[in-house]
Amino acid sequence: MMLDLVAYGAFFLTIALTYAVICLGLNVQWGQTGLFNVGIAGFVAVGAYTSAILTTPATADRFGGFDLPIIVGWIGGGLATAFVTFLLGALTLRLRSDYLAIATFGAAVVIQLCMLNLVPLTGGPFGIGFIPRPFGALAGNALAFGLANFAVIAVLVLVVYLVLERLVRSPWGRVLRAIREDETAARGLGKNPVRYRLEAFAIGGFVMGLGGAAQAHFIGFIAPDNYLPILTFQVWAMLIVGGSGNMRGAILGAVLVWGIWAVSGSVVSSVFPADQQARAAALQIVLIGVALCAVLLIRPRGILGEVRIVSRHLLRDARPKASAKERPDHA
Repeated sequence: MMLDLVAYGAFFLTIALTYAVICLGLNVQWGQTGLFNVGIAGFVAVGAYTSAILTTPATADRFGGFDLPIIVGWIGGGLATAFVTFLLGALTLRLRSDYLAIATFGAAVVIQLCMLNLVPLTGGPFGIGFIPRPFGALAGNALAFGLANFAVIAVLVLVVYLVLERLVRSPWGRVLRAIREDETAARGLGKNPVRYRLEAFAIGGFVMGLGGAAQAHFIGFIAPDNYLPILTFQVWAMLIVGGSGNMRGAILGAVLVWGIWAVSGSVVSSVFPADQQARAAALQIVLIGVALCAVLLIRPRGILGEVRIVSRHLLRDARPKASAKERPDHA
């Protein structure tokens, strides 16, 4: 029993951390730059399908079957998503935030239709199966398999976190926040807001695609139903609960909201009969909404709010300097 609980906990944390990667990508776009992206589900799907096509074995009824290593599929999924977000951003980032939201939602709808109708490429409504899993040879041992997968995704989250932390603490990251807070002032200082926003949008898209690719390989099967607009709602809830603008908050929010989602799903499924699962799913969304409202009432900036000063040099300069009388005399 104890080993089964540990194996389930490893699987739970593995899926939660794949959402954490996606949430980190949204944090670059919204938390750091203020880009309102409501097409997350579509961008995650691009990464997942690209990686699946690159890494699955050859089949007679579907294009692909390149049987490449998993790491190649993950990088390919991230690059494909970055390319899609770059093209979309080049067309829409000069618009206001509400128009950007409409454009990203429309892009997600188009991607959803492509998943359903490009059957020779995506498998249509039946999706793509037999996606290789990391350490698939350990699948017979649930505990070892779960712990190995958890170790892989933990390393991935750590690498993505460290890279993004370095970026947001760099001059490039400070320009992003300056544009978010006052675009006119940033433009007056010689910064090009469109170029910086496009870079942030593409980098965030790469991270989202990477997270979608990793999630597809840990689950082993993808279909259009996996990438409905509810996925966008989940990721946004994760970022808001954890703390927009804070990388650690994005990770914490992903784990917490996924935990609420999993527990509430088990509870409502046990309460409602099989013929009322649609009502159960609606109640599950309501529970997430209630949790989101509670967090916003208690912590309006999220559990871990944004750190306003992110440079150690600024922190050093902000410390009060000792006067001549207060300095120790070493003479």
